[in-house]
Parts: sequence; C-alpha cells; structure tokens
Amino acid sequence: MIRLILVGILLLLSLAFFLQNQEQKVTLRYFFGLLEASTPVYKPIMAGFVVGLLVAGLLLFPPWIHGRIELRRKTKALQEADVDLERLRQSLEKATDRTATPASSESPQSFADD
Repeated sequence: MIRLILVGILLLLSLAFFLQNQEQKVTLRYFFGLLEASTPVYKPIMAGFVVGLLVAGLLLFPPWIHGRIELRRKTKALQEADVDLERLRQSLEKATDRTATPASSESPQSFADD
C-alpha cells in the first residue's frame, strides 16, 4: 500500500513538472548528426520516465510470477497434508475403537465364572 502511495505521489509530481515545462523547447540530435528535432522538454523526460517504468515492471515481473507459483505449490502441499492428517486421525480413531471394543465386550459374568 505504501508503494502505491509513493508511486502515486511520484506520478503527480512528474505530471506537475510536465505541465509547468510545456513551453520550453529542446533540440534532440540523433546519432551521427543525421537528424535533429525540436520538441518540448517534457516529452523526452516523459519518455524516459515511461521507459523506466517499463524496465522496472519487466524486472519485477518474473520474481512476482515465481512467488505466485511457489505460493500455489505450498498451498497445494498444505491441502494434501491436511487431507493426510484427517485420514490419520480417522484411522487412529478406528484403531482406538477396536482396542476399546474387545475389552468392553467381555461381560462381567466371564470373570465371575472363573
């Protein structure tokens, strides 16, 4: 949430900069002097800002995807462990019921007959 607030503030500040510098012109000279272009100063700065956002997004995207895949894998393993735990609890209950049943099935008369 803090990142979104910081990015929002950065976008607002850059928008204010772009709007305040619309009148100033800059001359762009391309490689080997083949072409020159005059443009408002905010356009190259805005282009650099957009390229920076794209590069940052591309660099952060693979770790984010990897984290999502890892989270899905761990969630699936946790669900399988829960199923195994429930199965083991049920088998333990059945085992304790079996051991308790024969002892309680012997009638008190059988002890009296001895």
